[in-house]
Amino acid sequence: MGLSYHAPVTTDLESELLQARKERDFYRKLIELGFVDTVEPFLQEALALVAEIAGATRGYIALGNESETGGKARWWTARGFSEEDVEREVRKSLSEGVIAAALASGQTVVTQSALADPRLNKRKSVKRNRIEAVLCAPIGTSPPIGVVYLQDRAAGGAFSEDDRLRIELFARLLLPLADRLLSQVMHREETDPTRSSRAVLDVGRLVGRSEALARVLKDIRLVAPREVSVLLTGPTGTGKTEFARVIHENSPRRDKPFVALNCANLTETLADSELFGHEKGAFTGADRKSPGRVSAANGGTLFLDEVGELPLTVQAKLLKFIESREYYAVGSAHPARADVRIISATNVDLPATAAERRFRDDLYYRLRGYAIRVPSLAERREDIRELMVHFCRRACEREKLSTMAFSPGAVLAAEAAEWPGNVRQLCNVVEEAVLRVAAESMLMIERHHLFPEEPSPRSIEKPTLQRAMREYQAHFVQDVLDEVGWNVTEAAERLDITRSHVYNLINAHGLKRKG
Repeated sequence: MGLSYHAPVTTDLESELLQARKERDFYRKLIELGFVDTVEPFLQEALALVAEIAGATRGYIALGNESETGGKARWWTARGFSEEDVEREVRKSLSEGVIAAALASGQTVVTQSALADPRLNKRKSVKRNRIEAVLCAPIGTSPPIGVVYLQDRAAGGAFSEDDRLRIELFARLLLPLADRLLSQVMHREETDPTRSSRAVLDVGRLVGRSEALARVLKDIRLVAPREVSVLLTGPTGTGKTEFARVIHENSPRRDKPFVALNCANLTETLADSELFGHEKGAFTGADRKSPGRVSAANGGTLFLDEVGELPLTVQAKLLKFIESREYYAVGSAHPARADVRIISATNVDLPATAAERRFRDDLYYRLRGYAIRVPSLAERREDIRELMVHFCRRACEREKLSTMAFSPGAVLAAEAAEWPGNVRQLCNVVEEAVLRVAAESMLMIERHHLFPEEPSPRSIEKPTLQRAMREYQAHFVQDVLDEVGWNVTEAAERLDITRSHVYNLINAHGLKRKG
């Protein structure tokens, strides 16, 4: 008897179950979307979801009335388009065509072929881009606050009536989420203490809106356009290199080099050579001439990180260079000149080090033309959430991963945690969490992804310093709250933290009022 293969037949029940699972996943992802609290990841996740349910290969989603802004919505994202297409077609041409029609009418535009549709085929963008299957729905009405645009189906053909109904449902459900998010953005911008500085400074990758960061930016506004030497102080890991770059990029030297040297762990010969260069044969291993960092920074800015670690003999040469702008490369008998501005940084108490004769006090005063203290992460806890989102987005882009979001519990835990390594430690923790989440094929970063060393409620593990610090913190805050009758304002004064941080600690540790 011959064997024959019969393809499995999909029953009506199986089809209904499959459709039910799709709808369940759709609503689950919409709920997760509500936890995303920054605009760009929100739009990226929204577009990925709507393109998936409609089977579209290309898409665009934006918030902001494009008919009032000449196709320049403030917040937008696209997929399936090249960078050139985004600017030339999506951001300009498409907003003059299909998107403009949807926004003007407040109605969904759906067509099997825009080229053959008399409503659309006279529009220049439709002709130029040879647009076929299109589905475009406004987000909101009177007027719309945004638009969802889908083009081309993976399976070919036109978008169906079911696709139209799903996209319209999606746009209705998206509206309150987008409204809430935009209201939060507007409120943050209106109350942002860094706003005035950001208006006049190119702040590069500096992230945050705390009062502590605002004070640093105010100092940078003062010193950036001048030639004064700047000394950045503060704990390690606070991002002093980034602040030095901001000073340089807002100075008259911005078009010249920014050259950095970490002075830690350099021997006397190596520090001398790194700074001032050396001649061929000046010392063992010097098989060729090297110009050094001072020469490389000529006309620009020289940033000396961990400057307190420079050997004393090299400190003397640096002092002489600052005073005369002349220096000698190692092994050279001829002086060289360079015009550089010096910004230095340290996490040690230089006056105390000078008192111990491990740092020249005259060099200290030369470097300290203007001192700026960079705050620890504990002093700018309001920035933790925004920093987490920034580091997460950067890691996802670098590793070519889908955009991820943080659960409320993960954010609260991070805001309550101690960060002795400051911003650098937070960055490392977030990047590690991104890889853990990717390995689980998830898009939501939970508390245990950030702090995997914390034991689960049913497990028994060796205590860690982080765990012990968190337990002590929980007991201490609980005691203070009990002592003041849970008056959060008084508790904040006793703890010397903000009221919002007290609330974060209460939520993160699950603290309850006794009785």
